[in-house]
This record gives sequence, C-alpha cells and structure tokens, in this order.
Amino acid sequence: MDLSAIPHSPGVYLMKDRSGHILYVGKARNLAKRVGSYFAHRSGHTAKIAALVASIHHVDYLPAESEREALILEQGLIRRLQPYYNAMWKDDKSYPYLKLTMGEDFPRLYLTRKVVKDGSKYFGPYPNVTPIRRLLRYLWKQHMFPLRPCRYEFSEKDPLPLAKAKQCLYYHTKECPAPCVARVSKNDYRQIAKDAELFLRGRFKPLLKTWRHEMKEASAAQNYERAGQLRDNLEALEHMSERVTVRKIDLADVTDRVDRSRAITDLQKALDLKRPPVRIECFDISHFQGTETVASMVAFERGEPKKEDYRKFKIKTVQGIDDFASMAEVVGRRYRRLLAEKKPLPDLVLIDGGKGQLSAAVNAIVSAWKPSSGLGPDEGKRIALPFCIAALAKREEELFLPDREQAILLPKDSPALHLVQYVRDEAHRFAITFHRQRRTKKFLP
Repeated sequence: MDLSAIPHSPGVYLMKDRSGHILYVGKARNLAKRVGSYFAHRSGHTAKIAALVASIHHVDYLPAESEREALILEQGLIRRLQPYYNAMWKDDKSYPYLKLTMGEDFPRLYLTRKVVKDGSKYFGPYPNVTPIRRLLRYLWKQHMFPLRPCRYEFSEKDPLPLAKAKQCLYYHTKECPAPCVARVSKNDYRQIAKDAELFLRGRFKPLLKTWRHEMKEASAAQNYERAGQLRDNLEALEHMSERVTVRKIDLADVTDRVDRSRAITDLQKALDLKRPPVRIECFDISHFQGTETVASMVAFERGEPKKEDYRKFKIKTVQGIDDFASMAEVVGRRYRRLLAEKKPLPDLVLIDGGKGQLSAAVNAIVSAWKPSSGLGPDEGKRIALPFCIAALAKREEELFLPDREQAILLPKDSPALHLVQYVRDEAHRFAITFHRQRRTKKFLP
C-alpha cells in the first residue's frame, strides 16, 4: 500500500475495506508515522490489529489544525459511524476534562472522564493529561486559584460539621481557604471560582507573559530548577490554551472533507506527483471575438476555493484572438512576480485548454524560472519545473502533461477528475464574470 501521500501532521485517518466500509477511525499527531506503523511491523500485532490490517484496502485522511481538533473530529466520526474495530469509543471511554463544579455553593476543580448536565463547567478534552495535572498542582500551591481540594459535600445552608472539618489536613496547614468553617465568604470564594473559569477559558495572556519573564530571570540567575518548572508550566498552559477551529461535525460535512482528501490523493497518483497537490492554481482566458481579452486565476487549497487569492488579468501584449499568447502572458506575469517576491509556489498549475495552451504556459514558466535559457518551442518540457503543470481539455476532459505524448483520460467517477473539473469550471466562471464587467463598463455612457 502506497502511503507517501499522507502528511506528517495532525489529523484523522479512516481505514476502509474493499467495499468502502469504514473499519476503523483513529487520530494522530503525525498521520504518516501513525498509519505507517500498522504496516511496518506486522509480526508484533495483536490478533485484533492483525485482523484489521488484513482487511484494509484504502486509507482516507482528514488533516486537522492540531491534535485536539483531530481528537474532537475523531470522537464525532466514531460516535456517528460506529466502526467495527473502535471498541474503546463504543465503550464510551474518553479523554479527561477539567470540571469546575459551579453548581455548588463552594465549587471544586478536578479531572473527570464523564460529562454530565449538573450545572458544572467543563474544559477540554485533554489528550495529554500529565502536564494538566502538573499545572493544577502548581496553581494550587501558588494560591493563584485556591479552591478546596476535598471531596466533602456541603453548602451554605447545610455546612460541614466542625469536627469533620478539623480532621482535614489542609485546614491545619492553611493550604485551603476553608469555606467549610467560613474562613472565606461565599461571595469571595465564588469569585475565586469565576477567576479560575476565566483562566480556563484562555484569558491568561498576562500570566504567560509573567512566566516567560520569570523563566528568563531564573535561567540568568542559574536557578535551573525554577526555570525548568516554569518551562513545564508554560508548556502545560499552552497545551490548555490551544485553540480549536470549531466546525459543526455532521456526516455531510465529514463526507465532503473525506471526498476532498481522497480527490487530492487520487490526483497525486494520476499525475505521478511527488507530493499531494494541496495548492492548485488554475488559469482561463475570456474574450469576445478577440476584444476585451482578460484572464482569471483561481486558487484552491485542500480541495476548496481560496477566494482571497483569486486574481484578474487584463491582457496587455496581445492583439486579436491568440489564446496561446494570452495564456503565456498571464502565466509568465504571475510566476515572475511570485519568484521575484520569493512567495510560496503552488503544487499544481492547471491550464484550461489543450496541448497548445499547455506548451505556451510551460515556456512562460521556464522563462520566468530560467530567464537566460533562450528556449525554443517545447524545449521547456525537458527542464525541471518548480511545480507540476497540466492542461484540461474540455471536449474529452483529457489531462495533458508536458512530458507525456498521450493524454490522461480519468474515469468518469474519478474523484481526481471531479476535482480538476471543479477547479477549471470555477476559473471559467471567474473569467467570464470579469469579461462581462469589462464589456458592460465599456459600453456604459
């Protein structure tokens, strides 16, 4: 199984059998490493994993912004799809949350794996609980949020018996504010809880700044134990504050994301690319009988339009009908500028047209890439380009590459074909819209 298309980044993977049924859903900090581990050392697998691997025919993946986003996406997928091999999630086990019991008169803060509707505030989930435990201990010892650590149940109307309160070690060491014996008022104690809630919601920039400053001072004073503690606390705090891109998880959205991911992988294989075509830029020419000739460029990332990167071009150097020269002009202008400004290049450039438009675009890119090459027609195909370039011809929906004589004809149901058609049609729509705007403006009084 070829796993080269899977990125070394966080995400979720879906393992499917030959008929397309989802067998297993998992998350990973490093998708490529995690998925590869299933196929690298099969002799050490348990019976369950061995049976799973033997049934796998295809692996889809969904990139995520972070490990936590991958976790949330994984949970939603498993609970909706109920894959056969996901025994852990079928048993309703989960990662821990921080629970702030705001439904009580005197709230507590502790870790739990169960989320219930009892008036409490929940924060998380946290895939790595160790730094969270460490941070809680530190906050408590520093009396930053001195909430009671006990599990006693009492309220303002039903106080804890004094004899029982005096049995508590924290009462005698004064490490607890002891609301059980009214050392702190209910209002003051609940304010501490509200401050802790704000902190847990991520409003702690001043604290991060203070810790970073203290860590530098401790390191400069060679107090490496203190500096190490602050480093660990910063790590834990940043883990807690990691922002998750919120997306409503439903089957339609998940299916769409899976389809886009699969289309990118399918296109990579179809064009024999070294890396997935995550960023695609596509060009189209539009005119009316050779007048008001314009061009469009649309950009797609991860199979979705990135409209803020769309560009419009007025043709400056071509007179009359000459789609080849027009294509060469706009493609050359685009990539000369990107190269001059040292901006990131796309993974794939798609041209709306056939061999003629492709040849013109290739030579323009080569001239921008190696301006002193002095290449003749079609010589560019023998020079390594900074990215892949292909053309999609409308009549038969054929894909042409510079170094291939024969066109690539993808199956009608191919996800890769659907993706390039979507990109090409969007470029065509954008070009026609711009052209109509130009014509309307010209003929208006």
